[in-house]
Amino acid sequence: MILEMKVPSPGESITEVEIATWLVEEGDYVEKDQAIAEVDSDKATLELPAEASGTITFKAEEGDAVEVGAVVCLIDTSAEKPAGGEAPKAEAKVEAPKTEAPKAAETKTYATGTASPAAKKVLAEKGIDAATVTGTGKAGRVTKEDAVNAVPSMGTPTGGARGTSRSKMSMLRRKVAERLVEVKNTTAMLTTFNEVDMSPIFALRTEYKETFKAKHGVGLGFMSFFTLAVVRALEMYPAVNSMMDGKEMMSYDFCDISIAVSGPKGLMVPVIRNAENLSFRGVESEVKRLALRARDGQITVDEMTGGTFTITNGGVFGSMLSTPIINPPQSGILGMHNIVERPVAIDGQVVIRPIMYVALSYDHRIIDGKESVGFLVAVKEALENPIELLMNNDIKKALEL
Repeated sequence: MILEMKVPSPGESITEVEIATWLVEEGDYVEKDQAIAEVDSDKATLELPAEASGTITFKAEEGDAVEVGAVVCLIDTSAEKPAGGEAPKAEAKVEAPKTEAPKAAETKTYATGTASPAAKKVLAEKGIDAATVTGTGKAGRVTKEDAVNAVPSMGTPTGGARGTSRSKMSMLRRKVAERLVEVKNTTAMLTTFNEVDMSPIFALRTEYKETFKAKHGVGLGFMSFFTLAVVRALEMYPAVNSMMDGKEMMSYDFCDISIAVSGPKGLMVPVIRNAENLSFRGVESEVKRLALRARDGQITVDEMTGGTFTITNGGVFGSMLSTPIINPPQSGILGMHNIVERPVAIDGQVVIRPIMYVALSYDHRIIDGKESVGFLVAVKEALENPIELLMNNDIKKALEL
């Protein structure tokens, strides 16, 4: 029996996927539920499991865009599993004896770019490599006339490699590109900046990170502090936790925080649901879970949709400052950056403190400057005074130690 395997729907509104990689070879024997391919949609990369056991025949190649419901491969379920689990070997081909063709009369030829002594002198004066000149002489020899007519290329001739290569962008990457351009063209995006003294968070992590990890099995990172600081600021400035819906502004009484993580297929943005109900342990556990799923290519479309605000951390790659682009249809995104020891003035004295620059990009159509600046200042205040504003003056209770 021949089973037609069709592309399942990876999510609502997705009508087309792209065959990213076949994980098996044509003619292989596959087991039921074995991952046979990775497919890219415009939202995520998903594995395609075999629906039955048998030998496989491809109906689509890597890089092909196929509609949801289209046949991508055939599985011959009547095929027997090879002994020892190995695919049957193809029969060796017997080649006919080769007969040599009679040799043609030998003629003297010159290697490409070979130049006459006179041509070499002219080319040397012009700084041109003879290998780059097409010769018109016998057997391609570069003549003096060729050298005189040769035009040096623009720039300094270095003799270095000048090759180029092309590779097809994945469907996910193309969709990201489209969305980024769309945001720039359809929103009134503006960015405001501030700086955060990370000393209080450094002190807390130094004192409690080992105990926290031993108790909960996850590290006490920066993301929990930033997430809870953002939740507090969103509750103070609900317009930032809103988005445009036609001619209306839709506001949310919950905080679904999208976090940008790097995966094998590029940047992905899974969502921490109801972050307002999570503790430090809850945020760190969810960040770890989502990051691992993104790294292993297991993240689903549902896990990356529905966020109300985004946090992105360019600091892990060394970024000092940036203007992050809004993740539509959201209206705000907070950019974290690297932490650098900088001289700052405190109580009239110059001291060295670990400083992070933070950036808030927002849609000015529904968020005013007063709200955007107030939001970022609220985030700064919470990060610089976490014991009072994020822990209610009870560190051990907040960290569940």
